[in-house]
Amino acid sequence: MNTEINRRLVIVVRADPVICGHSGEARNLAEVALTRGFDDVRIVTWPLDRLEETGLPLKPLDTVLPYSPGITVERPAPVGGYKIPDGRYLAGMVGRLVELFTDGVPTVCLSLYLHPHTTAVAQAVRIARATGLPMNVTTIAEAVGSDVTDVVRSAVEHGEFGAAAAVLSDYLSQDMCVAVSRYTKQVIVESAAELDALYGTGFAAQCQERVSISYPAIDTSAYLDLDPAVTDRYLEARGLTRGKYVLYLSRLQKAKGVDDLIRGFAASEACREQQLVIAGRGPDLDHFKAIAERSGARTRIHFLEDVGDEEKPHLMAACSSYALPSKPAPEFTETFGIALVEKMLAGGGPVITCDTGGILEAVGDTAVVVPAGDASALTVALNACTGGMDDADREWWQTRAREHAMQFDRVNVFDNLFAGLVDPVGSTELTANVRRVRAA
Repeated sequence: MNTEINRRLVIVVRADPVICGHSGEARNLAEVALTRGFDDVRIVTWPLDRLEETGLPLKPLDTVLPYSPGITVERPAPVGGYKIPDGRYLAGMVGRLVELFTDGVPTVCLSLYLHPHTTAVAQAVRIARATGLPMNVTTIAEAVGSDVTDVVRSAVEHGEFGAAAAVLSDYLSQDMCVAVSRYTKQVIVESAAELDALYGTGFAAQCQERVSISYPAIDTSAYLDLDPAVTDRYLEARGLTRGKYVLYLSRLQKAKGVDDLIRGFAASEACREQQLVIAGRGPDLDHFKAIAERSGARTRIHFLEDVGDEEKPHLMAACSSYALPSKPAPEFTETFGIALVEKMLAGGGPVITCDTGGILEAVGDTAVVVPAGDASALTVALNACTGGMDDADREWWQTRAREHAMQFDRVNVFDNLFAGLVDPVGSTELTANVRRVRAA
């Protein structure tokens, strides 16, 4: 038994250096936990070599900001040799979680992404109980975008009953189930209802009753009160001028609508003196570069693949407008839009986006919204945002956007998420609500 640690938080997630808003969310929740009575915070994630092998878009390691003292990032090694074709890394993760769950420390475990992370937590809890060792573990599972579009909905559409049932049952086995937006919950319930109709299961009613909403946690302080001199240094290093470029900064995949943005920008009369900066990495980088090269604006379109955590807010704050024209696709639908909120906090020109998935939950009525997949509508929006606004207009958009975005501050989100789980002074006794969930 570990007698030196009083209370632990474990977060299971695809953490840095993965380019994903939820890796940043995990960092933000971990940082707040240190101020809320958790004296041991651990992020359990994947080995770097495995992340590189998957082809996931990754930040350059030297641009990743360090975690605060008290936060430990663990990357369990795979278990077994070449005779095990798959599951070696999952086995390593499960094994480490079992060790953390049975060392006598009262623990809250949060998993982001149902598969494979909540799957790993569910297995670890079952195994830890089977050991007979004392354990005091409370679990929270957060469903995010790809859980819905790439796992649950896909399994239902392809008649993969077992796969869908496995994800949903592991999700519902957790003490608390949350989704990152109302849209996410809606699609989970609808997918579960389809499964129920086909096979006579009862997942939809449970999801409707059990799943609550917890919006992503964002470090608002990283985007407020930016030093203009520092911003200017970053712009100079990139050859950019304040207010003279349109910015896209997110993962580079077709569902994000970057192809529409390139075409819309190239056709914009008001953007003739503007640059288009496309920052990020992803599977469709070469595809977008090819589209840019064929466009009439190829000399004014720049791809940045090495933007780090410190530079990002400054690029957002100095752009004439920020565009994320995300559109629904079978492999991905934007279920919130963390990058949009970050931009709204940073200031700068208006946000241009689409009513896709849960995006309107992120931006409210503080963004210019155009139809998804419509390059000509993007042209109109860019003309209005870059050529049709004076300083007073920009200030109006900026102020409203920042006020709306402040609700997603990481402290607010953390406190709301944990309010019904453990009391604020750090007691490990579960509330009556969680006891009822366990009894059910």
